[in-house]
Amino acid sequence: MKTRNSTRNLVFFIFLLISVLHIPTGFGKSSNYSFKTPTLSTKKINLTAMLYNQLNLDSLGLSEDAYAMAIKGFEYLKSNGKLLNENIISIIDFSKSSTSKRLFVIDVASGILLFNTYVAHGQNSGSAMAEKFSNKICSLQSSLGFYETSTTYEGKNGYSLKLEGLEKGINDNAMERSIVMHGAPYVSEGMIKIKGYLGRSWGCPAVPEKYSKPIIDKIKNGTCMFIYANNSMYLHHSKILQS
Repeated sequence: MKTRNSTRNLVFFIFLLISVLHIPTGFGKSSNYSFKTPTLSTKKINLTAMLYNQLNLDSLGLSEDAYAMAIKGFEYLKSNGKLLNENIISIIDFSKSSTSKRLFVIDVASGILLFNTYVAHGQNSGSAMAEKFSNKICSLQSSLGFYETSTTYEGKNGYSLKLEGLEKGINDNAMERSIVMHGAPYVSEGMIKIKGYLGRSWGCPAVPEKYSKPIIDKIKNGTCMFIYANNSMYLHHSKILQS
């Protein structure tokens, strides 16, 4: 009886050993086990997060929500062939006071922050904070959303950059409203010291005069611009963000 039990135990042990040896562990060269390759969207998300941290955009005051939405829309516009220049994105974060440097121009191709400076909002959008937004002609308010930069010209505000609003009903009257980027003397630290906030435009994203030409020359001709605010009306009606 003991001999029979010993034989059974030996057979069971040999069977168990063979089974264990045939379990793929993933460590041997002949293993059939393969790791799952991250999807393209996952890679983009990871690279986006890395760039946000790499450029210290949080410490510079750019909202993480503004950045994430900007990149989402940027990728959407790229995939739909809406941008002539896919290397540059400009983000204006109107969730911040005008006393903050809330314009960020980023070269996403090389991972460089090109400019971080002040930018004005519309006269009827608010004083220190931009709180009201409109697509209507003569509203003197800023318009949120995604734009494609266009051509430059010399106008009453000097060297200026035309902006084409890409969101129907939200900012698509930008050309008709003459919403452009230009330099302005009221966009300065001196004005902040006098008034407690920047001067305001008629809806244009006006920038400091000394930086206007280099910024405009860098972002002109088909780059993406995103103007953000934590505005429920915009966030729920933007087809680009809902895509």
